[in-house]
Amino acid sequence: MEDLILLSHGDGGLLTHNLIEKYFVPHIGNPLLESMDDATSVILRGKRVLITTDSYVVDPIFFPGGDIGKLSVYGTVNDLSVSGAKPLYIAASFIIEEGLPLSTLERVVISMSEACREAKVQIVAGDTKVVGKNQADKIFITTTGVGVQMEGVKLGKNLIKPGDEVIVNGPIGNHGLCILLNRGNFSFKSNIKSDCAPLNSIIERILMEFGEGIKYMRDLTRGGLATCLKEIANSSGIIDIFLEEEKIPVEKEVRGVCEILGLDPLYLANEGKFVIFVESSLSKDLLDFMKNGLNLNWASVIGIVKEGRGDLFMRTQIGGTRRLNMLSGNPLPRIC
Repeated sequence: MEDLILLSHGDGGLLTHNLIEKYFVPHIGNPLLESMDDATSVILRGKRVLITTDSYVVDPIFFPGGDIGKLSVYGTVNDLSVSGAKPLYIAASFIIEEGLPLSTLERVVISMSEACREAKVQIVAGDTKVVGKNQADKIFITTTGVGVQMEGVKLGKNLIKPGDEVIVNGPIGNHGLCILLNRGNFSFKSNIKSDCAPLNSIIERILMEFGEGIKYMRDLTRGGLATCLKEIANSSGIIDIFLEEEKIPVEKEVRGVCEILGLDPLYLANEGKFVIFVESSLSKDLLDFMKNGLNLNWASVIGIVKEGRGDLFMRTQIGGTRRLNMLSGNPLPRIC
């Protein structure tokens, strides 16, 4: 029987990674795609321009803390920001299912407009397509974002060295768990909201303040914290990353629901969180700046980089060491 696409191929984990490596890279790979980062850098008329693209198929399209409209703008902005760019423009295309109420479409578009004002970007091009009933699910949005690289900023996985420390800007797991709980499959209620938010103003201030001391950044979306860091370590092949479980911030309610449902917050999606790799000599000052200057009270140094072979480990609260891999077989597709 011929192999088929599974929903798990879209969870951002191991199957997604294998899909890209086996079916996309051999046919469309080129030097600009090699880094496999959140955005690609090109030179246009002497300016370094960064480009990113993403699609949003989240179910449900409205959820506590956000909606597909906000998510599409913030996700695009965040991919550019963690790559060291100042986001400027977005192109957006819409695939709309026949039968969608026009009031729902307008609500999504208004939300995108509000998100653009908050993130200080503009939607400058767009397209709409309508498909038949049951040929899509309400509305899908695809975006392409463009920004210019901030002066003096140089980020890259290749700059990460042993001794660098890893900082996360806040508690993890909220978005993925929020989406799961709002699909109507559970009888209990919670106050968990998505962390859907733009990161560009925060990241711009961090880069302006700490410059070359920042080695690399990545936003934590599909696959969660563990998958993101495993990908970074694996792509290097010469470093290991060691996390401290007790230092990884997780809200009490998120942790409690995860324990009930048997989920690991390390692998849950986020839409307003990112990791920073920073020189150890600057990590304390950066953390103080994030907490006191940016009001990121949950920010935490969660790990350190060591020489290695591309592995990710976590020192547990009981004193053991656990090897972490990419997400595999995620039971929760369509989270963004």
